[in-house]
Amino acid sequence: MTTRILPAVGDPESARVIATLLSQLPGAEPAAPVPDSTFLLDTLARLAAESIDELPEVVLVHERIGPLPVLDLVREVALRFPAVGVVLVTSDASPALFSAAMDSGARGLIGLPLAYEELAARVQAAAQWSVGVRRHLGRGPELPSGPGGRVVTVTGAKGGVGATFAAVQFALAAVAAGRRTALVDLDLQAGDVGSYLDVQFRRSIADLAGIQDISPRVLSDAVYDDRTGLALLLAPADGERGEEVDDRAARHVIAALRTRYELVVIDCGTQMTGANAAAVELADVAVLVTTPDVVAVRAAKRMVRMWERLQVRKAEETTMVVNRWSKQTEIQPALIEKITKTRSVRTPVPAAFKELQAVVDAGRVQDLDNRSTVKQALWTVAGELGLLTAPETQEAPTTKAAPAAAEPGAALAVRGSGPVARLRGRGDRGAIGPWSRRGREG
Repeated sequence: MTTRILPAVGDPESARVIATLLSQLPGAEPAAPVPDSTFLLDTLARLAAESIDELPEVVLVHERIGPLPVLDLVREVALRFPAVGVVLVTSDASPALFSAAMDSGARGLIGLPLAYEELAARVQAAAQWSVGVRRHLGRGPELPSGPGGRVVTVTGAKGGVGATFAAVQFALAAVAAGRRTALVDLDLQAGDVGSYLDVQFRRSIADLAGIQDISPRVLSDAVYDDRTGLALLLAPADGERGEEVDDRAARHVIAALRTRYELVVIDCGTQMTGANAAAVELADVAVLVTTPDVVAVRAAKRMVRMWERLQVRKAEETTMVVNRWSKQTEIQPALIEKITKTRSVRTPVPAAFKELQAVVDAGRVQDLDNRSTVKQALWTVAGELGLLTAPETQEAPTTKAAPAAAEPGAALAVRGSGPVARLRGRGDRGAIGPWSRRGREG
């Protein structure tokens, strides 16, 4: 992927230093620095008039740019050209300025004097955000998506419906299919992914909460590489530390995981928090697990309605998995689909807890026998969700492994990665219209 970068630097010496460092970034295509805010806005307007595809992915704005005040310039670029990632270069890296820059629409802040690693990290993060926005707006297949980046969340309608077990099996199925997979436990106060896989690790997602830009080294320190092939990012052992992981921290962690793994499976638990709401909003596929009983189905409907009220996710964009199903169950998947207005997978998961009890009690669900009907159903569902093949080779979901009595659901609800809505109280920073993108080699 080639990243086009436009520096806006008024000081000639600073412009020379920035140009030198940008020329050393792998895959970077830096333009000549523009000297002032007027020249920058005119240049971006001219490029946008030709085609949105002509806009650079990243604009670097130096603090000494003029005549427009730097934060006003950042806000102007973010509002007029919202698919461009703006990075502020400044000698004042205080929390107050960082917050003001983010509020103005910046995608990152780099302190002076410049350091190569920090510059590379901020530019890469802003470029990936820009690509994600353009992918979401309708040109996804033509855009490079980096080394993976697909996120699947698994949420339980209520406690005890089997969401964690389903998330673990989805991740194991993906690993068995040869996909580099991370499994994240975002059930922050009662996470059990480690217990299910017999893993104890001193690090957790809470250790990443205060880090604005998560480098590969920092991420690898927090991730446990399990013998199953899974990369595990666990919930904190002390439940009160879950409060450290807010929606901003969750977004940063998920963005970092996207760059390193083909697939990120997130167990969101059953409680609605800012962190797991952000994960559901960012997800390519959001799975809601329920059981075919009145209490669980009511809980599922309540969860879906809450997501819609908070503009986290629409019901039709949510995929329902029915666990502990049998032919004798009065409430069938088709009825649940109708009640919740979601889309059910074609393969319900049978009620056969006796198959699971030994491995669950031992904390070794990875050792579940391949002949288990529950495992077969969940791995089939993983195939329906598209977790077993890379995005560019995925085909329409089929039902060849589904039980004969399964009720066929409609097409699975899959949407482009990246945030498309905001939790109530977090307004958008401007309307974004669709555009086409010129394909180019990267």
